[in-house]
Amino acid sequence: MLQPQAAGNYRFLVGIDPYSCGVIADPGYEVVRLRFGAPPPWRAGFERIAAHLEAVGRPRASLCGVELRSPAPATMAGFIAFNQPYCDLLSAWGLISGAHNPVARTNVAPLGEPPGEVVLHAFSYTAPVPAAGGPTFIVAGAGELREGVLEEERIICLGQDSPAARTAKAAYVMQVMNDRLHGLGVDWHSVTAVNVYTACFDPQVAGGVVASSIGPARRLGTCWHWTRPPVIGIDFEMDLRGVHREQVI
Repeated sequence: MLQPQAAGNYRFLVGIDPYSCGVIADPGYEVVRLRFGAPPPWRAGFERIAAHLEAVGRPRASLCGVELRSPAPATMAGFIAFNQPYCDLLSAWGLISGAHNPVARTNVAPLGEPPGEVVLHAFSYTAPVPAAGGPTFIVAGAGELREGVLEEERIICLGQDSPAARTAKAAYVMQVMNDRLHGLGVDWHSVTAVNVYTACFDPQVAGGVVASSIGPARRLGTCWHWTRPPVIGIDFEMDLRGVHREQVI
């Protein structure tokens, strides 16, 4: 169910400790996405976020999406270890209330020109809009790890790379994307970007699983990122967004 982040003017789908499953702006507000031309280390990136939000007159609570890039996939234990200082920073900002983290996140490891450390690729926040428009939202990144707990045993077709395994992985992730869209109260008509993160571009998966599932969003095409998901053993990840404003800073 959607939970309110009233101070940030958005609602979110409850996820796990490091991230929510997605966010949608409240009426009268929109999600704005900014991408760094030169991605800074993630901690320095949060300083840049704070400065930008102050400059545009928005509270830190308006931060609703974070996109990270890592040097390489981590073990499950390494991924969990990274999440602790990340969550500590969000807590210091006053963003984590009780048991829920409202901020959506995607974290992947590029195979071409990987960063030397975890960097902040992009972030999103809410801002007032002068006139009513369509819904704006972010669906957080998800791979073929069954929802709920960060455990290696929950990875679908772990260690398998057959056509059937690749199809099963993509089919599961597509179902997650559909479920999260519906949980946010939107559908594929409102999507403005479809991102796939995988090291292996499989035409059968791209055409038979992804393209056949995204309906009206097919007109946008799908952006394939030559990356790996953040955890060793996960091979296929996706995220979505529906926004009206994007900028490179």
